[in-house]
Amino acid sequence: MLYKRSSALFKEAQNVIPGGVNSPVRAFSAVGGTPIFAKSAKGAYVYDEDGNRFIDYINSWGPMLLGHAFPPVVDAVIEKAKQGTSFGMPTTIETEIAELAVSMVPNIDKIRFVNSGTEACMSAIRLARGFTKRDKIIKFAGCYHGHSDSFLIAAGSGAVTFGTPNSPGVTKGTAKDTLLATFNDLKNVKELVTSNKDEIAAIIIEPVAGNMGCIPPLEGFLEGLRALCDAHNILLIFDEVMTGFRLAKGGAQELKGVDADIVCFGKVVGGGLPVGAFAARNEIMNFLAPIGPVYQAGTLSGNPLAMAAGLAMLKTINADKGLMNRLAEKTKYLHNGIADALNKNNVTHTINRVGSMISVHFSEDAVVDFDSAAKGNNETFKKFFHGMLDKGIYIAPSAFETWFITDALSYEDLNETIAAVEEIAKDL
Repeated sequence: MLYKRSSALFKEAQNVIPGGVNSPVRAFSAVGGTPIFAKSAKGAYVYDEDGNRFIDYINSWGPMLLGHAFPPVVDAVIEKAKQGTSFGMPTTIETEIAELAVSMVPNIDKIRFVNSGTEACMSAIRLARGFTKRDKIIKFAGCYHGHSDSFLIAAGSGAVTFGTPNSPGVTKGTAKDTLLATFNDLKNVKELVTSNKDEIAAIIIEPVAGNMGCIPPLEGFLEGLRALCDAHNILLIFDEVMTGFRLAKGGAQELKGVDADIVCFGKVVGGGLPVGAFAARNEIMNFLAPIGPVYQAGTLSGNPLAMAAGLAMLKTINADKGLMNRLAEKTKYLHNGIADALNKNNVTHTINRVGSMISVHFSEDAVVDFDSAAKGNNETFKKFFHGMLDKGIYIAPSAFETWFITDALSYEDLNETIAAVEEIAKDL
């Protein structure tokens, strides 16, 4: 494929936007080459500025569960825009989507809408600290909760050490209150809790990780975290920005049968517009201003366009009884097809899959945490990525990102993808 216009647009963008992009992973730094500039999208496909069509497995990093330009969402946004784009005042649609979300998700009584997943996770941590009157949090290496200072922490030198900042601008003071744990290692978490007795406000986790590839929790891991939190009066926060309303109508809590104390949402809940949310039971949410002491605010929170898109999305998901099964079956079909294609060509790999999230790792070992994900052959991934791109298949430009399946994908699309993998595998 030719990407002449995308290349020219990237050079132009670099003059006025840092790195030419407004989010770093878009820059193709991990895979080399020039990023594709999208022009439009419809259903399972995205079209670039050069006129190329791609089968899309990013789907705006998750929210396009029902496909790009899903008509009920588009229509809802258009009709709402005709009435005004923002008021900075309460609107009835905020209550309507809140009531629907609360009815779909287990173990929550109230929800507050914000503008991004980062903002949702940041606010959830502040709420947890205010509620428990404790300062420290535990997060897991490889889990990404946005770019708030508390989350940009690299691993310390041992199981009970503090993390250190891994971005300039994050202070050591902030880092000292963030403890790093190993995903799927309950013993490691217990050591951190024991070494910081009565100091930990919350444990925050992606219940199914998506930022080191798709990594499911091992059997008993989430249940063990729940029991540990109960025993030590720690709040358990599920970052369901990726998994919420995607893995089940009630998200990972429903899928895994484990209740969190606070749940963060994004992606799907906004129907593709910039929306985040965090939710909990009454006693926790009532700590938020204006009825409680923990302050959180946002001029565009509950923006009517975003609420209209999210409401249309959630209504469709809630009404479609077969949606989650269709998504899971398509993902399983893709998994089996890719595995067969790679095995035929003796390409070392492992594939992780949960519901409509899937990732291909070029590693012979099981991928269960950040360290095992990092052992994958990145050179092989680069060849795989560019081979797929040249065959009209768009996957995440990083080995550490999950793929997202959309219901708009046909089995013809899946077969085209599998055929592309089989052809590319001959040269890996």
